[in-house]
Amino acid sequence: MTKAAIVILAGTEHMSDTGRLVNGLEAAREFREAGDEIELIFDGAATQWVGELESEDHPYHDLYLSVKDEIEVCEYCVGAFEQEAAVSEAGVGRRDEHDGHPSIRSLVEDGYEVITF
Repeated sequence: MTKAAIVILAGTEHMSDTGRLVNGLEAAREFREAGDEIELIFDGAATQWVGELESEDHPYHDLYLSVKDEIEVCEYCVGAFEQEAAVSEAGVGRRDEHDGHPSIRSLVEDGYEVITF
């Protein structure tokens, strides 16, 4: 079984960011559909996507929902990007293993291939 950690870092400001987000979500869905073990982390500016993707009117809402139960966000970045309310309302998990951030080292140590978008 493949183990993939998909880390989305793309913010919400540019169309290229949207492309990176969608590619990350599509990759997560592909690994999931294949029965692989995945970790899906929104880090940095990507924490801003949670509130936007929760909207049923967002063009990628359904894609987001298809992997939402796998999503966790960086605890530190949720605060830094002022996304506490949106993340809490969405019920998305948070990670804070290394100074408030997800531990990429732990993912590597656990055998995950880390892929960033």
